Amino acid sequence: MMTRARAFLSILLLVAALAVLPASDALAAGSSSSSSDAASEADRRNFERGKQAIEARDWERAVNFLERAADSDPLNADVFNLLAYGYRHLDRLDDAFANYGRALALDPRHLGAHEYIGEAYLLIDDLAKAEEHLATLTEICASCEETEELAEAIEQFKEAEGQ
Repeated sequence: MMTRARAFLSILLLVAALAVLPASDALAAGSSSSSSDAASEADRRNFERGKQAIEARDWERAVNFLERAADSDPLNADVFNLLAYGYRHLDRLDDAFANYGRALALDPRHLGAHEYIGEAYLLIDDLAKAEEHLATLTEICASCEETEELAEAIEQFKEAEGQ
């Protein structure tokens, strides 16, 4: 299991490194750092439809809309976080980790991305990585819902593992 975790970590680091390049190029060119300014109405509709599909637990449809939103709005951490969440529920963990990595590269303090990637690490039995993200969440906002939910998921994981 450790080899798989290392592979995920390698992918995560690669995505984070690559994510910095387009962002710095866009800022150097004098464009706005606000991704919502760059997104067209159609892009926002794709994001909204993706969120609606997530709420309906229609993972394939969610990923379809969110991939389109990510292509057209590559600086939106929320898009990548929800895209990763959809991939996670489709059991496409490589894609999930890559997109959580992109969300966190864009916004290192993204509460949802830290919670969800922590939960994904529990799926591959990497308690240490899940706890790292819980520690980060605790530093950012100890009383936030995301922190409490990841703490609860970790506790349930430990109970199931007899720890």
